[in-house]
Amino acid sequence: MRILVISDIHANWPALAAIDEPHDVCLCLGDLVDYGPDPAPCVRWAMEHAHHAIRGNHDHGVAQGVPVVGETGYRYLTRCSRSWQWSALEPNERRYLLQLPLTKRLTLDGKRFLLVHGTPRDPLDEYLMKDPATWAKRLQNAEADIVCVGHSHLQFNLLVDGVVVLNPGSVGQPRDGDPRAAYAVIDNGKIELKRVAYPIDETIARIEASPMPGQAKKLLSACLRLGRMPSPTVEDLA
Repeated sequence: MRILVISDIHANWPALAAIDEPHDVCLCLGDLVDYGPDPAPCVRWAMEHAHHAIRGNHDHGVAQGVPVVGETGYRYLTRCSRSWQWSALEPNERRYLLQLPLTKRLTLDGKRFLLVHGTPRDPLDEYLMKDPATWAKRLQNAEADIVCVGHSHLQFNLLVDGVVVLNPGSVGQPRDGDPRAAYAVIDNGKIELKRVAYPIDETIARIEASPMPGQAKKLLSACLRLGRMPSPTVEDLA
């Protein structure tokens, strides 16, 4: 079985469309919306192609109308995009976001999978990087062979006390200095962390045509070209 694992698309349709990977099953770990210019086609793609999908904090925020706290960095970009993302979706696309589960358990190829956007302790909001010691504390009651996570936008594959922790990275807004779309493939049990170039200029042209304020357009475009925030701070994470 060949499993495609994606996360953190963030309304970047050209990045998502660039992933042309044969697969039997697609797992989507959330954050289809916010930041980018094309929430609707990204949600439609997930509706049609993601066999198993869960809710990210941005899906939750857009669907529930959660106000954004913060005026800088990624929080600023979230605030500037969230105001119009919901209205860009059709009613069936809105319903899809509203019904996405926070977590999901399933068995594939004889392996127990747990899908969470953040961590098993806090599925929506907790950030954990590539730190085995901290992950060990979060996996104590995971009851899974493979835990698939997103949220940090950082690609990694860890083995922690016999449990695989897989973060495929971000399709639509990488934050590790590599602007290519990130994803993962599990092919007959073998995990591959993969990247693919996409037409960033096309995404930026769509950003320019979006309702975002001018300064936000410039900042988001810089983030996509650099594969990171020009001047990130911990409190800017969102």
